[in-house]
Amino acid sequence: MNLKVLVELLSDGQVHSGESLAQRLGISRTAIWKQLRKAQEQGVEIETIRGKGYRLQSPVDLLDHDRICAGLGDGLAQQLRLMVLDEVDSTNAEIMRQRRLPGQATGTLVCLADCQTAGRGRRGRAWQSPKGENLYISFGLGIRGGFSELDGLSLVFGVALAEAIESFGTGPLQLKWPNDVYHNGSKLGGILIELLGELEEGFIQVVIGIGVNVHMHEASDVDQAWTSLARVAPEQEWSRNALAAELVTRVLAASEAFQAEGFGRFHERWSDRDLFRGRSLVTTQGQLVGTGCGIDQDGSYLVEDDAGNRSPIRAGEISLRIDA
Repeated sequence: MNLKVLVELLSDGQVHSGESLAQRLGISRTAIWKQLRKAQEQGVEIETIRGKGYRLQSPVDLLDHDRICAGLGDGLAQQLRLMVLDEVDSTNAEIMRQRRLPGQATGTLVCLADCQTAGRGRRGRAWQSPKGENLYISFGLGIRGGFSELDGLSLVFGVALAEAIESFGTGPLQLKWPNDVYHNGSKLGGILIELLGELEEGFIQVVIGIGVNVHMHEASDVDQAWTSLARVAPEQEWSRNALAAELVTRVLAASEAFQAEGFGRFHERWSDRDLFRGRSLVTTQGQLVGTGCGIDQDGSYLVEDDAGNRSPIRAGEISLRIDA
């Protein structure tokens, strides 16, 4: 039996007896008890009420393929292949595996997972991926043009991610170059872009992995300030399905706009959310110290040193100078 089906039956918040659950699912009460224990071990808070049955102690925001598709307007669901998984090593890795299958080398792929066992951020960092708490989603897209035309791509999807979240009423977010989303100085989400290669038709196949902290209230082994949507707007009833549908819509629209008009259409929208502008910065390994001056027309970040010279940063890391 799929554990998700049992949790869905309990998602109404009412008390359900073991007998009624067994009848509805066509299995024994012992099997129900074992599945409930398994759900509890995975972090689902289920209360046992002696003589009555079981109920969820707090709502569970389950990912659902059909609900996500229902949130995609204008026939968008028919233009892509959507995969919703219970668990995967990483959604980016799954997109790459799917691309190697016959007939899947092109077209738009979208993969979500309730849990990642080996989620990754930039530069090989681990991405905390607890079950049922956050949004882990990857896109397999074909981008027209060559590698030289991909400048600013991560910034484009950063704008799409920020605008998708802001549409739910969070207020303005910040973008940390090149691909993180922040709220009041704490990380809310991030993007990892990987290239699969150039096709003969003139398309570059890219994989865009996006992680957003949605319900998370605790995290271990995180070495930076972080937040979640539940912390940013606790009065909001956050739905990962609704957020996923909005994000798919905006990412695909941003991809089309970028290919048609280039990075220029996104320059101002990114700059309005620039976390680094006017602040004292240091680049990777302290190679350059200066003040953030925003992005140029290609999406490189400009850092001005004490002599007034501006240097464009095209790759690597930039961080706030902590001794400033």
